[in-house]
Amino acid sequence: MSTGCWRTAPSSWTATASSSPAAATRGRPTSAWTPGRPWSRRASSTRTRTWRPPLLDKSFQEDVGARQFFYTGLVETLLLQEASIDEEGVETCIEFSMSELIRTGTTTVMHQGVRGRRVAEACERAGLRAYVADGYKSGRWYTPDGNRVAYEWDEDGGLAGLERAVRLVEELRGRGSGRVQGFLSPWQANTCTPELLKESRRLSDELDVPLTIHAAQAVFEVMDIMAAHGMTPIEYLESAGFLGPRAVLGHVIFTTGTSWLNLPGDDLRRIADSGASISYNAWTFARRGIVAESLPRYREAGVNITLGTDTTPQSMIESIRWSAILGKVADRRADSWVARDLLDAATVNAARLLGREDLGRIAPGAKADLLLWRLDGPAMSPVRDPIRNLVYYATREDLASVIVDGQWVMRDGAVLTVDEEGLTERLQRAGERSWARVPAGDRLGRTLEEVAPASLRPFRTTDTKEFP
Repeated sequence: MSTGCWRTAPSSWTATASSSPAAATRGRPTSAWTPGRPWSRRASSTRTRTWRPPLLDKSFQEDVGARQFFYTGLVETLLLQEASIDEEGVETCIEFSMSELIRTGTTTVMHQGVRGRRVAEACERAGLRAYVADGYKSGRWYTPDGNRVAYEWDEDGGLAGLERAVRLVEELRGRGSGRVQGFLSPWQANTCTPELLKESRRLSDELDVPLTIHAAQAVFEVMDIMAAHGMTPIEYLESAGFLGPRAVLGHVIFTTGTSWLNLPGDDLRRIADSGASISYNAWTFARRGIVAESLPRYREAGVNITLGTDTTPQSMIESIRWSAILGKVADRRADSWVARDLLDAATVNAARLLGREDLGRIAPGAKADLLLWRLDGPAMSPVRDPIRNLVYYATREDLASVIVDGQWVMRDGAVLTVDEEGLTERLQRAGERSWARVPAGDRLGRTLEEVAPASLRPFRTTDTKEFP
């Protein structure tokens, strides 16, 4: 469906779902609709030994950064998070994610990580539509001295990881009445050999499943690939035959022609010509002072743009808003990257990368994946243009109900498919255990307070002298 086919329903209408197509019927005057949004999301990690729960990013990733790594958190803080979380914490994060995804407007998830079977089970039980992949790679990065990035390679391990990923794809076929499926996900452009990339593309075509990878997400990645292969990450993926209509590239910020890099070239044209898509995850980079330049330039080059999170909050509401605002800031134009563009990126564009014409729209024959929004709350009132209100002002409290495949997963603010009792308390305990374990995973044995100092120091009884 083209963007010109979107229409606003009268304020006295609400969307309801039938068993397969969606149908509009008269309903409460305080409701309106948008299609359920397929979400290109990666809960990513950089090592196959753990799934990085992004929920524990809070107060760990913000306001800190290493100048020598151009302020990316990939080199040190991410690895510390992976090393410090325990199994109980991972389980809690998976369960909490199901609740948060539903409450913040997600009907279809793309999960890139490990523990794929466990995530698939959780998504099936929660009633979500999901594409799940176990990541794999030929090597890993690390910093030996805090000033540079080095690599440890295991090419046989990468191929073995691909074999495991293929088995997961085969196991998930038909799961949850077809709602839960698999795909292939080599981790990052700079941790995969050309052979692994080529084989991944071949098997993606053979299995007819999507293919995703992180690319052009950090300055050190671009420089390392340039040093090893004389190419940008996008050129490297193209040379390996990786790019194609089923491929989605995570982030793609550090491309040729941007002020971040003094590199001429035509990365965006290469992506567009291949038919590949990108997943832009605005907040995870914006908190480190990094923003894509500029999203309209990607679109004008013909690149299919979708949205994700890759961190906390795992909220499409927040992802849409940050993408909209930062797009305008990068372009220095109020009329750049407008609400309609964001609606497409979160719905029909994501459906296109999945090859699903039955998702991301309300139309005859489309799946009944629907979000029902209240228009009478403080954030949404008054309403003239519901799409602009949704993009720029909506909160999770304005989302009343969620339907996936014709079934209610949230109704009138109550999640029906996830046991939420005690989840936040369990998450707090998981965070506290993780923070205490940071020294064991740090190369210098530093505490979290030394790595990411809190905004205020803890109160002690001796402090009373300062407050007479």
